[in-house]
Amino acid sequence: MKCFPEGFVWGAAAASYQVEGGAREGGRGLSVWDMMCRIPGKIWDGHTGDVGCDHYHRWREDVDIMREIGLQAYRFSVAWPRILPDGTGKPNREGVDFYDRLVDALLEAGIEPWVTLFHWDYPYELFCRGGWLSPDSPKWFAEYAAVVADALSDRVVRWMTHNEPPCFIGLGLQNGEHAPGLRMGFAEVLRAVHNALLGHGLAVQALRATCRKKPMIGMAMCGRVTAPVSEDKGDVEAARRHMFDEFGLDVWNYALWTDPIFLGRYHEGAIRTYGDLMPPICDGDMRIIAQPLDFYGMNIYSCGFVRAGKDVAPEPVALPVGYGMTTMEWPVTPQALYWGPRFAWERYGKPIVITENGMSNTDWIAVDGRVHDPQRIDFLTRYLREYRRAISHGVEAIGYFQWSIMDNFEWAHGYKRRFGLVYVDYPSGRRILKDSARWYAEVIRSSGASLGDG
Repeated sequence: MKCFPEGFVWGAAAASYQVEGGAREGGRGLSVWDMMCRIPGKIWDGHTGDVGCDHYHRWREDVDIMREIGLQAYRFSVAWPRILPDGTGKPNREGVDFYDRLVDALLEAGIEPWVTLFHWDYPYELFCRGGWLSPDSPKWFAEYAAVVADALSDRVVRWMTHNEPPCFIGLGLQNGEHAPGLRMGFAEVLRAVHNALLGHGLAVQALRATCRKKPMIGMAMCGRVTAPVSEDKGDVEAARRHMFDEFGLDVWNYALWTDPIFLGRYHEGAIRTYGDLMPPICDGDMRIIAQPLDFYGMNIYSCGFVRAGKDVAPEPVALPVGYGMTTMEWPVTPQALYWGPRFAWERYGKPIVITENGMSNTDWIAVDGRVHDPQRIDFLTRYLREYRRAISHGVEAIGYFQWSIMDNFEWAHGYKRRFGLVYVDYPSGRRILKDSARWYAEVIRSSGASLGDG
């Protein structure tokens, strides 16, 4: 039976605004998501992250649950406005102390902290000064990165700069679905893309200059994963082209982001497609963006399919009528965890970490008091087998993080969607391990052997 490599890291993930709550406590400043939640009609049923999972108060209990599951690592994000209430300036001691205590508790439980600097809770005060459109935004982000590194890097080794920049730029500034809820022209969107990339590069520099323990740094990226409809050579090449070489007026092509990061240049297809819409690029910008990274984090949930048409041009292939989908209405396509890592590894040659993968399900407490989620177990089995297949075919992969450790605030969907291994009863805060949590515990214990063949 094919196995995951020795030293492979099994973890789960969450994000600050989605789980912490404590939105007005401990000196925390406002974020753009606090602003978004105040706008009528923006969040399902008027939900907010004010209390959420109350992880801000229940973190000890949550770490105990992680230990019970057997997590080897926990990927969490630091709330920028909890550390710097105005986005810049003097650090907020109470905010720093919260993450100090969390990191210590994780290490005591034998769980390695993997820290994401930015998972979308951009400081409101900096938004009022231009946000990611401001030419100062990369420096603001680097300053914040240095503060967090100074506080935690005596114990934290694994770092990520941004989580899913296509989401906080594309959904936040282009279509208005996410905070700050703007609908901007594409020239302005691309300017924000460039500033976010510069912020990433400057943050990597700040981490390497500040960290007391040698850091291992990456980014958690998302985008349009494409799989071939068959393993025919032409179909495979068409899928690769579709994933990296085709550009529209959106930000979901991986290469728009990761070619500058790993190759030090914008893809010529992006430059050709966007022309005068491309932002001004100053001397030295690409050197700043292309900082050496130690791993490539990929958040993957699904994929589309193509076949080779004339001259191997990608032709989309529709999914069959009645295909499986999650409650997010995302297709169940396990092949995503084979082709996404494979194509990224072949293009960039960086070790892969699946920093998010999971499914939203219709979970509730059953009459026996437990939470049964067989669909999630089936989903994860299929996806992890495909990830294992990618590894067996030569992809260097070093970790996997289930999204999410617990049900939480699912952005514009509020608390309507449940992604967790752990069920959260929001009125009481009670946590219940779902069947999938116990299943995942065995996957971790067996290093994937319990997945069986397939």
